[in-house]
Amino acid sequence: MEIAICDDEKAMCDHLEKLVKRQAPDCHTELFFSGEELLREKKTFDIIFLDIQLEGMNGIDAARMLRRRNQEAVLIFITGLKEYVFEAFDVSAFHYLLKPVREEKFEEVFARAATEVERKREREEETLFIKSKGRTVILNRKDILYVESQNRKVNFHTAKETLELYFDMEKLEKRLGKNFYRCHRGYIVNMEYVAEYGKDSISLTNGETVYLSRRKYKEFVKAYMDYLRNGGALLEPF
Repeated sequence: MEIAICDDEKAMCDHLEKLVKRQAPDCHTELFFSGEELLREKKTFDIIFLDIQLEGMNGIDAARMLRRRNQEAVLIFITGLKEYVFEAFDVSAFHYLLKPVREEKFEEVFARAATEVERKREREEETLFIKSKGRTVILNRKDILYVESQNRKVNFHTAKETLELYFDMEKLEKRLGKNFYRCHRGYIVNMEYVAEYGKDSISLTNGETVYLSRRKYKEFVKAYMDYLRNGGALLEPF
């Protein structure tokens, strides 16, 4: 996990970093000592610990700027005053910790935050956001049977409909992930819906057929067998 800690007191930053490392030794932490410094960082973080009472830009304003940038980090405020808690809800804060930060309370909040990070990752893996010609289409990866390119357009074939969008197949191949395979220059197939395959074609469970490049046949078979072993239903012969 990528974790940011922002507090204008170095001792507090160091203390929070130690608490984080005790629970998640493999995570990567970065320390910031002002809201302005945090905002200059372009990296995306999974969790941000943010002091509200900062010198210069306060934590609430820094959080608003982060949200405007679509920074979806799990946000945990650090504060010495309870009255700031209600403002935290305006920027979708996950939780807040009162100073002095007690270790047992920190452990509880951090464990919940880490679980939320995993949930967000799972949702992101399931959902695909495609921006094309001023419109944004949201697709669930599991609903995509296969993708077909035609010139500069890409057709997303689902069980319910076919969506025609402008998108690059090379970029799409990377974004779709491991359950999809580029079986032909013009086709990407969801291996979940493969019913049968031959040397030059793949039949899908909905009855449609897509092309399989002959030079990719062996690579496809290996990829499909790996998919089945890692989560599909591979049936061994009698």
